[in-house]
Amino acid sequence: MEWTQEQRKIAGKYKKLEDIPQTERKYKCHRCHYIVDATPCPVCGETQLDVMCPLDHMHCFHDVTPGIDYCPLCGAAVCPHCGCHDVVQISRVTGYLQDVSGWNAGKQQELKDRVRYNLA
Repeated sequence: MEWTQEQRKIAGKYKKLEDIPQTERKYKCHRCHYIVDATPCPVCGETQLDVMCPLDHMHCFHDVTPGIDYCPLCGAAVCPHCGCHDVVQISRVTGYLQDVSGWNAGKQQELKDRVRYNLA
């Protein structure tokens, strides 16, 4: 994944989302997806907002990619081409495709730990 200079600077400055000072945090409303500086959400009034990863730029133009990467700061799935966090990760489970966001934490970590090999 190719990071911009600003993303590299942020990734070097913070090790996890909790390290970001309150004054520098951005929040994303999980109900209406509005990005705000503080609670509550001015659009829908939601008070429980998710801390937004500063490496997420929200401008992914890719449709489907064969692989996925994980953000070094927040651990969320990201587009392997541009680093956008706004992705849906699917996996084939016993013959059908399923969104992995519904999996339990252990199964999601198991997916992150998988190693892919390329046999020539």
